[in-house]
Amino acid sequence: MFVLVEMTDTVRIPPWQFERKLNESIAEELNKKLANKVVYNVGLCICLYDITKLEDSYIFPGDGASHTKVHFRYVVFHPFLDEILIGQIKSCSQDGVHVSLGFFDDIVIPPESLQQPAKFDEAEQVWVWEYETEEGAHDLYMDIGEEIRFRVVDETFVDTSPTGPSSAEASTSNAAEEAQKKEAPYTLVGSISEPGLGLLSWWTNS
Repeated sequence: MFVLVEMTDTVRIPPWQFERKLNESIAEELNKKLANKVVYNVGLCICLYDITKLEDSYIFPGDGASHTKVHFRYVVFHPFLDEILIGQIKSCSQDGVHVSLGFFDDIVIPPESLQQPAKFDEAEQVWVWEYETEEGAHDLYMDIGEEIRFRVVDETFVDTSPTGPSSAEASTSNAAEEAQKKEAPYTLVGSISEPGLGLLSWWTNS
């Protein structure tokens, strides 16, 4: 679920921080810049693990700050495909079951990846597994707040860095649409369509 990623960056330290140890100032700046941010094709950055190398610091004309190239390792949330995780159901919609890990919410289990047969209860706004037994079908509800075990089957990264509009007309016509459909920079797709996956209560209660 968590991996160490080697990264390189040039860190700017303002003059009023020169009295502090360089490592401390750099660590603070790196965490300000990266913590809780998604790096494209890397994952969700959690915190600095260690600094492996500091190159020479430079002060450029017109800027009293120091600029140091830093090699470091960062703790990143990036589950591998087929990894099994446990989260909580955040909400349900026609698009599927939305799951949260507490610190990461952009997880969806689409309808085709649920235990089958499944149906969406419009009144309750939850998905239901119609579990077949010898006595008939039993409705097992996927209620909000329940713990759910799922397998990671896909991931999607979206480059959310700002881009200039191609034309004035396009920018005005698409502004409302873009505001509405803000895409998450990093999304996980899960599946519970196999024995042992789904709500923990399904498999632990007798």
